[in-house]
Parts: sequence; structure tokens; C-alpha cells
Amino acid sequence: MDPPRRISLDLGTRHAFSLAWRGILKIRKNPEQLADVTLMPIVFLLMFTYLFGNALGGSIEGYLQSLVPGVLAMNILQACLTVGTQLNTDVTKGVFDRFRAMPIARSAPLVGAVLADIVRYLVCLTVLMIVATVMGYRIQTGPAQFIVAIPLVIAFGLCFCWASVFVGMLMKSPGAAQGLMFVFVMPLTFGSNVFVATSTMPGWLRAWADISPVSFLTNALRGLLNGGPVAGPLAGALAWMVGAVVVFFPLATWAYRRRV
Repeated sequence: MDPPRRISLDLGTRHAFSLAWRGILKIRKNPEQLADVTLMPIVFLLMFTYLFGNALGGSIEGYLQSLVPGVLAMNILQACLTVGTQLNTDVTKGVFDRFRAMPIARSAPLVGAVLADIVRYLVCLTVLMIVATVMGYRIQTGPAQFIVAIPLVIAFGLCFCWASVFVGMLMKSPGAAQGLMFVFVMPLTFGSNVFVATSTMPGWLRAWADISPVSFLTNALRGLLNGGPVAGPLAGALAWMVGAVVVFFPLATWAYRRRV
């Protein structure tokens, strides 16, 4: 007997949370899935601080204060792109064929995977802040600003993860999806003000870096955590977040329905 096609919003939401819990259990049983959100932030933080801190920032301590908010922004973007690869893997291995045979909402596996990704974001932020604190980073503002900064970073990841879902549903293999998303994320992260001020860049690169979503988020986090202007960078980051959802959410859902 075919599963029902029309499912109430309440029941569909419960299905999505059930599959999100499935994703969390997969992480618990296979903690190596967290390597990109635990090891990579540490590597970037250590490498750029101790190799380039004196050259780029004048001092390791001063550069660390500027670098940590930028690495937060960079790594949350890298973390959110993994969901597309994971969804592609499930589709390729036939997991979604089983989901289609179950009386659940068709959107539940997709929404569940995105919700489970929040755990990865929280792990990334926790590990990065602990290591940064051990290295000497100190928040210069208050708890209220920090409380605003964390949801902002998570929301940024959730908005841009739809680009990952779109690419993951288009590609035929997890390797192809991961490779294409790597090409997508590199210009966004390194073509920004995460590591150096945009004033040091060539004109054509500065023109992009000044309006990059990663630059806007980095400046907003620097204002919230280190002190400084917040309203302008925050408005730019929110505009990019809304744009990412408006563009990639419909494309992701179209590609998802077409694939499964």
C-alpha cells in the first residue's frame, strides 16, 4: 500500500524532527563525521595565528583578536556545505528509496538533515571558542553581544546550507558534490576580510571582498565580540542570508523532488 501523499503540517514537522534525531545518532555513532568542524577550525586558527600573525597583524595577540571572528564565519560556511554531500550519499546508497516507502512527508528527510546540521555548527563554534580562549583570545564586549553572535552564525549556516543541498541533489556522486562545493566555498572564504584587510588587496579583488557575505558576517562578529560598528555589517549579512534563502531554497527543493 502506497504511503499517503498528503500529511498535515504538524505530522510532517514531527517526521522531520525524527529524521533530524536520526542524523544526530549517526554523528554519535560515527564521530569522525565531525572532523571538518573540529580539526579544520583548529588547524586554520593555529596556522594563521602563529605563522602569519606577526607579519599580517603586527603581533600575534592583536592578530588573534581580529582572526577569531573571521575564522568563525569561514568555518560555519564550510560546515554548512557538508549537508549536500551527506544527502547525496544517502540518495546514492538507496536510503531515500526506503524513505519513499514509508508513510512520512516527502520533505521530512531533507528538513531533518538540515536540522541535524545545527549540531555540527554548535560543535564547530564550541571547539573554536575553547581553543581560541586557550590561545589568548578574549571577548571584549558583554554576554548580550555574545548571545546575539552565536544565533547569527548558526542562522548564516542554515541559510547558506540550501546552496549545498542544491549542489548535492544535482551531482551524481558524493565526490563530485564535495569537489564542486569546495570550488564554491574557497572564493567566498579567502576572497574576504577574514585574514587580511581588504585595503591591501588589488582593486578587482577588493571590490568583491568588500561585499562578500563572509566579510559582512566577519565584520558583524568583530563588532559583537571585539567592539565596533555592528548595524551596517549586520544589515549586509542579513541581506545576503535572505538572498541565499530566496535563491537556493526553491532550487534545492526542486532538485530534491526531481532526484528522489
